[in-house]
Amino acid sequence: MTSVTKQLSFGLIGCGRIAQRHVKMMEPYGQLRAVCDIIPEKAAALADKYNAHSYATIEAFLQHEKDLDLVAICTPNGWHAQHSISCLEKGFHVLCEKPMALSVTDCRLMMAAAEQNDKLLFVVKQNRYNPPVVAVKQLLEKNALGKISSMQLNCFWNRSAAYYRPATWKGSLDMDGGILFTQFSHFMDLVYWFLGDVKNLHAYSGNFLHENEIAFEDTCVVIAGFLSGVLGTMHFTINSYDQNMEGSLTLFGEKGTIKIGGQYLNELEYQHLAGEKITDLPPGNPPNEYGHYTGSMSNHDKVYAHVCAALLSDKKITTNAFDSMKTVELIEKIYAAAKQATGS
Repeated sequence: MTSVTKQLSFGLIGCGRIAQRHVKMMEPYGQLRAVCDIIPEKAAALADKYNAHSYATIEAFLQHEKDLDLVAICTPNGWHAQHSISCLEKGFHVLCEKPMALSVTDCRLMMAAAEQNDKLLFVVKQNRYNPPVVAVKQLLEKNALGKISSMQLNCFWNRSAAYYRPATWKGSLDMDGGILFTQFSHFMDLVYWFLGDVKNLHAYSGNFLHENEIAFEDTCVVIAGFLSGVLGTMHFTINSYDQNMEGSLTLFGEKGTIKIGGQYLNELEYQHLAGEKITDLPPGNPPNEYGHYTGSMSNHDKVYAHVCAALLSDKKITTNAFDSMKTVELIEKIYAAAKQATGS
C-alpha cells in the first residue's frame, strides 16, 4: 500500500453491507469522521464502532460536516447521482460505488459538479485490479494479441428470491435499475476498457424466474459490433441454479486467444499466444461475502490505495468518471435495444 504522509478524514453515506468494506479499507489512510443512513440504527452502530458522528439524513450530514477529505457514496444506485453531487457541491472529494448512476444524463451532471467545484470524482471499478485482468490489459496495450476479431462475455450468476426479500431497493426499477447495473456493471466496464465503444447492437431480455421479485429482466443476451470492428456476444443471467457459475471474457486475436474466467473474472482459464505468455500471476483477493450470496472480487483495498494516492500526491486517477459514464452509456444502449426488440 501507499505510504501516507497525511491522515485523511473520511465520511460515508449509506451504511449497508458494502459500507463495512469501505470503512475497513479507509483505516490505513485516515479516520472515519461521519456516517449517514436513513435507518438511524445502522448509522449509529457504525459510528459507535469508529467514534464517528452519526446522521439520519444527508441534509444534516452536509450541514454539520465541514472538513472531510473524501466521502464514500454507498447508497442505492438511484441515489448515487444526487448524493455525489450534494457532496461535491459541499466541497468534498467523492468515491461513488458502482454503478456511477442510472443514466448518462446523471453521470454528466456528476462530472460537471466535480469540475465546477474543483473536486475529484472517483467510481469503484474493482475488477480492473484482478491479476488476470491487469495482465490482459497490458497485453492489449502492447498489441500482443494483434487485431482483435471477436469477443465473448458470459455472466452466469445466481440471485435467489431470498436476495430480494424482505422488500428493499433491490429489484426496483428506480433504485436498482437492472442486473446490468447492480450485478454486472463491473463486467460492462471491462468490455469498454478492453474494446472501446460499441457502434451498434441487438439485445433481448426477459424475466423468467423472478417475476414476483423484480421489475426488470433476469436474463439478457446481446450481439454487438464495436467501432474498432470487433464483433461480440454477451450473455447475462442471474438464473444459474443455486449458485454463481461463471464470469468470463474471451478475446480472439490474430496473435492469440485468451480467456479470463472463474466466477468473478479472477482466473486465467486459457491462453494460447504467438508471443509472450502470462506467467506467475499473483493470487487475487477473495470475493465479497454477503451471507447467502457472493459478489465480485473484494479489491477495495486497491481502490483506496489509488484514490488516496491521487488525493495525497496528485497521481493519475485510475477510476475516472468518464470511463464510468461510458459504462452506463453501454448499459443504456443495451436496455434500449432490448426494449425495442420487445416493442415495449
